[in-house]
Amino acid sequence: MKKTPFNEIHRSLGGKMVEFAGYEMPVQYSGIVNEHRTVRKSVGVFDVSHMGEFYVRGKDAEVFLQRNTINDVTKLTPGKAQYTALVNESGLLLDDLIVYKMDGEFMIVANASNIEKDFKSFSSRISGNVQMEDASDTTALLSVQGPSSRATMKKLTGTDLDTIPYYHFIRGKVAGIDAIISRTGYTGEYGFEVFFDANGGKPEKMWHSIFDAGKEFGILPIGLGARDTLRLEMGYCLYGNDIDETTNPIEAGLGWITRVDKGEFVGRDSILKAKQSVTRKLVGFKMDETSIPRHGYEIYSRNGKAGNVTSGTFSPSLEVGIGMGYVETPYATENSEIIIDVRGKKARAHVVKLPFVAKKN
Repeated sequence: MKKTPFNEIHRSLGGKMVEFAGYEMPVQYSGIVNEHRTVRKSVGVFDVSHMGEFYVRGKDAEVFLQRNTINDVTKLTPGKAQYTALVNESGLLLDDLIVYKMDGEFMIVANASNIEKDFKSFSSRISGNVQMEDASDTTALLSVQGPSSRATMKKLTGTDLDTIPYYHFIRGKVAGIDAIISRTGYTGEYGFEVFFDANGGKPEKMWHSIFDAGKEFGILPIGLGARDTLRLEMGYCLYGNDIDETTNPIEAGLGWITRVDKGEFVGRDSILKAKQSVTRKLVGFKMDETSIPRHGYEIYSRNGKAGNVTSGTFSPSLEVGIGMGYVETPYATENSEIIIDVRGKKARAHVVKLPFVAKKN
């Protein structure tokens, strides 16, 4: 398994280590519920250095990305980021991504499990004056999330953090280290992502500086377990669970980033066809009784099987079981009654509007 630059720190803090996307990562430290509530109430730090970072350069870089991602890259200006996706010719999701526009180049942030696949896919489509660099192994990435994240970060940088709107970023120094400071988030809380060089002892310095700055706020390290419960409360998709190469952006609820009006792009014709015949939709649902839904559980209506759960958990904020899953379109409307097969027990639930918890970022 690969290791992030913070592996020894996770171990020294008692992190329970597991395999995730080919990396050894902490699933929890003090407990998922405690870590989850710390992010909602104060501030927590996630090691997300397993994510991929690609740089795209050259005079045709924008045209290249416009043709190979589903959102409209031309809407970006330097300092802005954009949620988007990479699809194949059949319009099926290879990955969901964030594209950052910098001065003279772009940075793509990809899911850890898809780094190699994404880089090969993009590289195979290059034409014109375009160069790509995979900087994943030399980039460290920490996410500082929660209501006290701004007060924590302000102790470490002279950069005016108040001038960074949601889905924007800026270059600056954090704890004396050159960094990209962004505000994209995966928790629904106010927060920052800090990209910086993974070499020369910088990761250790950054980690300890952030924790010293957040000590008065009760800052905690946060593992993959709470990262999952936090993102699920926001209705954010997890690649490999809620979206994959069998799903298209329309049924996955990603029509809002699918700019079919921008002109030709890979997968556009297939997506247009998919829009004409949507047979299932990704929905959020809340349990009506004491049961916890899990990935893979079957969903039923009164007329028979209606779909499958893609993500499910106990919500520490709502103290009830919540989940997402694909259901046949007749059952995808808000308040539709559905039944989840929880290990042989039929548990009642109902479809709800996402997110489960109000966004604060």
